[in-house]
Amino acid sequence: MAKSRNIVGASTYQCIKRDIIFGELAPGSKLKLDGLRERYQASMSTLRETLNRLASEGFVDALDQRGFFVTPVSREDLIEIANLRVLLECHALRLSIANGDTDWEGNLVAAHHKLHLMEQKMLAGDDSQKEDWKRYDWEFHLALIEACGSQNLLSLHSVLYDKYLRYQMLVLTYRGE
Repeated sequence: MAKSRNIVGASTYQCIKRDIIFGELAPGSKLKLDGLRERYQASMSTLRETLNRLASEGFVDALDQRGFFVTPVSREDLIEIANLRVLLECHALRLSIANGDTDWEGNLVAAHHKLHLMEQKMLAGDDSQKEDWKRYDWEFHLALIEACGSQNLLSLHSVLYDKYLRYQMLVLTYRGE
């Protein structure tokens, strides 16, 4: 029973986080538990647990006596996230270059190839596969740093990447431009 609940919780977490990142849950909007329960087919306890987890990662604000809200966006937040991401990613890349082997290089080339093909489609005007682009972009950036040798660094980078991606999705920009 607990395993089933964990799977439902993980699925609910991924769905709500995805909807925040892709703007389907608008910045600053109130997250009403009844509406979320219906939308995500999850129990109140699963929703509360999920929203608290998202709050700990900075995607949701949990305000005492007022409920949960999608974290608002701001220019200052974007600049801070971008600077932190550059700092972590550059450090992790230096470590990966020092530690990387032939398999790391091969994975990096493959990830770049997939991303490049997707960006060519997007540059040609086809933005119908935003989620595939997001996945390929993530795979490329992860491939760059995955040989860094630090799970903590990879974990922090993952959260910052998703926060940065949220801003990208709001304006649909990408590295190819």
